[in-house]
Amino acid sequence: ICNGFQLLVKIGLLPACEGNYFKREVSLTYNDSARFEDRWVYLKCNPNSGCVFLKGLDRLFFPVRHGEGKVIALNKNIEEKLRTQGHIAIQYTDPNGTPTQKYPYNPNGSILAIAGLTDPTGRVFGLMPHPEAFNHFTNHPFWTREKVKDLLGIEIFKNAIEFLRKET
Repeated sequence: ICNGFQLLVKIGLLPACEGNYFKREVSLTYNDSARFEDRWVYLKCNPNSGCVFLKGLDRLFFPVRHGEGKVIALNKNIEEKLRTQGHIAIQYTDPNGTPTQKYPYNPNGSILAIAGLTDPTGRVFGLMPHPEAFNHFTNHPFWTREKVKDLLGIEIFKNAIEFLRKET
């Protein structure tokens, strides 16, 4: 997992369609709004991605803070591979959990509502939202008004640790 999502993309570690590492297949560009976006967003994990960080997770609510978060593909062929090969690990959704291109739910206009990508192994994961910024229920924007039921961002890190424990 990396706040350097852009770095993982630029050097070709993500998405690495068909294992083609170090070949740039997608890029990140300016948000469609042409401004820095700082808000909490609804997210849906793709159970078909094989991403070890998202095992057992479904819907999440995390903050985003970026000005260049729009994922674009090199071409339609790469876009299709993202869709069919499980590289889309997590997507922006509306409050009902439906992936969307609509602003402000998709804060940057990423194709296919992409909020995060994984490589073919599921071990390299990059995303725009910041799970590390939701490590306590008081980080949630509604914590004083309602009982927070959303999963903390640390669940992603717990999954990574559990995966590593099983591998060693």
